[in-house]
Amino acid sequence: MSFVLATFYQFVELSNYYDMKDEIKAACDNVELKGTILLAEEGINATISGKRNAVNTIFDFLRSDCRLKDLTWKESTAEFQPFSKMKVKLKREIVNLGVSNLDISLRGQYVDPEHWDDFISQPEVLVIDTRNEYEVKLGKFKNAINPHTQCFREFPQWAESFSQSKNLKVAMYCTGGIRCEKSTAYMKSLGFNDVYHLKGGILSYLKRTHNKNGNWEGECFVFDDRIAVDNSLAPSDKIKCIFCSNQVSTDEMKSVSRGQVVCSDCKSS
Repeated sequence: MSFVLATFYQFVELSNYYDMKDEIKAACDNVELKGTILLAEEGINATISGKRNAVNTIFDFLRSDCRLKDLTWKESTAEFQPFSKMKVKLKREIVNLGVSNLDISLRGQYVDPEHWDDFISQPEVLVIDTRNEYEVKLGKFKNAINPHTQCFREFPQWAESFSQSKNLKVAMYCTGGIRCEKSTAYMKSLGFNDVYHLKGGILSYLKRTHNKNGNWEGECFVFDDRIAVDNSLAPSDKIKCIFCSNQVSTDEMKSVSRGQVVCSDCKSS
């Protein structure tokens, strides 16, 4: 039996997000969904997994809230349930940048996945990966700048020290779109003028382009028990140790913590 995985987020004011937690958790449990949903005053961010009908049911439920009526999501599949339980958590931010009073409406312009390759091939465009170091080591777009952050909260410090001209075009990307969307708003608050981001992130890019031009190199890290997906969004069977680049076995991946994909030899050394 295959499972549908749905990843989604929306920046929208949810002033009653505390009251939404139990209701959403009950709706997910009723259809046996598993995964994680984050709620904050600034919106919702989640990855869930279950049977096709269950996923459809929960989106019908969520979109019945007029504030979430335009909610969209990205899908992939797995032959196993990649989550052990269903969690609905209350947060100060749905993705933790650690910047107070950031105006998300400042965010940069979307670039559709089908146009991304042409856009980033322009010589005046700087491509920035907004993900963490361990994610970048598994895969990235060609020639992308790696800020070498260990967590998203480190991104503002890196951005403030970024010495490139603020008149250059900046194109940003992440896994599902949420980090690059928030970070474009931050870049614009620093005075960068032409800021863009990949709509739907790497997952949408791979789903809609199948990496036909080969601009994506490696695997895409995901925050569930699949660890990473390939160009077809199938669970990868080519995950490599981030230190020695040797392939990591399924058993070794069971002990993966926060993306530290390490083979047994490197782990013991």
